[in-house]
Amino acid sequence: MGSSGDPGPVDKSVLYDQENHISSAIWEGQERNVLRCHEHTSMLEQWRLTPKQIELVEKAGFGYFTMIPTISLDNALISALVERWRKETNTFHLPVGEMTITLEDVALILGLPIDGKPVMGVTRPAGKMYENLLGKVPEDLTGGMLKLTWLKERFSKCPEDAPIEEIERHTRAYLLYLVGCTIFSTTTGNKVSAMYLPLFKNFDEAGKFAWGAAALAFLYRALGNASLKSQSTISGSLTLLQCWSYYRLNVGNPKFNQEPNDGFFPLALRWKGRATGPRSNSNIVTYRKALDSLQPSNVKWLPYKDLNYSPELEDIKESLILRASETVLICFDKAERHLPDRCLRQFGMFQPIPKDVQRWERKIRFSDQGLDETKETILQLKGKNQAELKEWIDRRRRIIPYEKIVDESMYMEWYDRITRKFVGRPESLESEFQRIVTAMREIADIADSLSNDEIGFRDRQSLDEIKNTALSSLMDVVEGSKRSRRKIATKRKREDDPSPTTGKDVALDVWMY
Repeated sequence: MGSSGDPGPVDKSVLYDQENHISSAIWEGQERNVLRCHEHTSMLEQWRLTPKQIELVEKAGFGYFTMIPTISLDNALISALVERWRKETNTFHLPVGEMTITLEDVALILGLPIDGKPVMGVTRPAGKMYENLLGKVPEDLTGGMLKLTWLKERFSKCPEDAPIEEIERHTRAYLLYLVGCTIFSTTTGNKVSAMYLPLFKNFDEAGKFAWGAAALAFLYRALGNASLKSQSTISGSLTLLQCWSYYRLNVGNPKFNQEPNDGFFPLALRWKGRATGPRSNSNIVTYRKALDSLQPSNVKWLPYKDLNYSPELEDIKESLILRASETVLICFDKAERHLPDRCLRQFGMFQPIPKDVQRWERKIRFSDQGLDETKETILQLKGKNQAELKEWIDRRRRIIPYEKIVDESMYMEWYDRITRKFVGRPESLESEFQRIVTAMREIADIADSLSNDEIGFRDRQSLDEIKNTALSSLMDVVEGSKRSRRKIATKRKREDDPSPTTGKDVALDVWMY
């Protein structure tokens, strides 16, 4: 993809904000280390829902979503993915082309509805609303934010024999806590915006909102903010981001103890009980290098093509047509473009050169009267806001038609000019060699730390084979390094110099060090 000395973009018409992107700082040697990731799913396990509460949660559209267990976040992987995100296009810029998280990914991984009314409403609820919807007024309410701990301490256990009004109040508190811990988590780390609470006043009506589309709008915004070199935190549905990577990219994926059974849903359940936490030997530099050298063979363009749909998922299946809708995703004042035309290979289509991205109004201003999908309401909106909201209303009329066969080499030639080719500087031969040497030493240390009394004869044989394989690999690296040096060395005679050390000698010296 062009000269290794220039990371790009050569043509800055697409990635016009490169100067403020984290990749510029990294290229100049200014590491910001791993992002602080704000998602608090572990605390959800302390809530105990009654059967009636579970029924209300399902009506509100969160039945499948609540089935997802806590998945430990790999902060280094998330941070490396953020380095590849571009808010100018709402896509990841990877060596193989652009990819993104689409409405399809949200529906299948999280089980949230992606079709319905835009998630909007009253932004500054009045004090009386808390009394009506929760039965209590928060003690510390600043800036329209509620403390998650306040909700948990007062509503996490609903009495089985509670009257329906009290059950509904506890359930509203749970739903507010749920979204505040997950899809709408904030960088404050311990608060949730009160503006979501009125949306749970009527549970049947709550189920008509496109929660999945709002979650994706929120995550797009969070990714865009975190991709700036001035930021150090990220929020939103990081479980979605991480699981998307697991499904799409062969980078940092956890190993299965046993293959999962078919029929699990949401698809995030695929990693239930897996060792998906931070890995001691998988740091951000390792992931960055893996993404910088990503090959087409490491990408799963169609990870869901063999998915079996159970009868109860037919409604979700029907809404998946929106995966290819060029529309605007809305979450209250956030408006983010969904641009599947830049990632058509994710739908089994050929990828032509996409059209230019028109800059859009990312902040929506509206009255506190709420919003429905009627034509009259849309016509009351003014200026650019009307255009963005109307795109969501017209989402089914904005679906990309199946593309005829195109020459994708033309796309890659164009992409090579407009993208950031790599984030990290190419590693020198010496530093790569030292990294491999360090890894070999770690293998040797682990093997030698186990005494014959701790392991059996066969295990000792296996460890010896691992050491020998590592030694052989190290010798190959040394020989490759020497061959590379000989190619670029000057052709002068060195008859007076002593004979160089052989690759085997170097490898043995390193191994015994």
